[in-house]
Amino acid sequence: MSTSARLPTLFIPHGGGPCFFMEPMPGMPADTWDRMAAYLSGIPKALGQRPKAVLVISGHWETEQATVLNTDNYELLYDYYGFPEHTYSLTYPAHGSAPVAARVRELLGQAGIDTDEQYERGLDHGVFIPFKLIYPDADIPIVQLSLLHSLDPAAHFAIGKALAPLRDEGVLIVGSGLSYHNLRYFFRTDATSKAASDNFDTWLGEAVTAEPSKREQLLINWQQAPNALDCHPRSEHLIPLMVAAGAAANDAGHIAYNDKVLGKSVSGFLFGNAAA
Repeated sequence: MSTSARLPTLFIPHGGGPCFFMEPMPGMPADTWDRMAAYLSGIPKALGQRPKAVLVISGHWETEQATVLNTDNYELLYDYYGFPEHTYSLTYPAHGSAPVAARVRELLGQAGIDTDEQYERGLDHGVFIPFKLIYPDADIPIVQLSLLHSLDPAAHFAIGKALAPLRDEGVLIVGSGLSYHNLRYFFRTDATSKAASDNFDTWLGEAVTAEPSKREQLLINWQQAPNALDCHPRSEHLIPLMVAAGAAANDAGHIAYNDKVLGKSVSGFLFGNAAA
């Protein structure tokens, strides 16, 4: 299958655990995750075209080398804890794509990036939870690529740059994480933690929408941003953005989603062109 135009790249929020498929936890507003769910569900229409396959980089898989998950029939990793029993029976019967997995390794190898392959790992919740909303029929092949344990933003930018040709080959590149990920402070309601999330979110939106060469340097040096470490004490939920931005090349970045979740600012981004 071919696509009519170069696909954009995305950085999406995947919520908290199986949040879209359960009632909010006690004390949380009933609509806590509704707008995020609506954004994820609306992605196919926003893209305006159907990808041949999806390559996902989730904040929940790290390895020493860039590792491709090459499996035809996926199991699921219910890698969340303390949630209602039914959320451990969720299904998402997605298939992989050996040709896309091979192409990912080929492109990374051409860029001098060492790779590995995994056959038995299941899809983690950073993949199957949002994609149950994005492509609920599980009818588009998914390939997952790991983060590097180093969480080096420049290294992940380089991975994204190497993978950019996939966009012209019908593959949608998606970074799945959260633009705010400090679980210790997520449930705090004080003005200081809310202001920290606002400050970083404002900076992040400005960085993503900056001119591409400036964007790269800003994002690689994200730790210098206002309240950066208050919002990301560890960066595994932000680093998937670096892959999506690297694969964007010279395409413009856009804020595709912005909301307050428990008073904290959360954003999603799109690089390139999508349907009007």
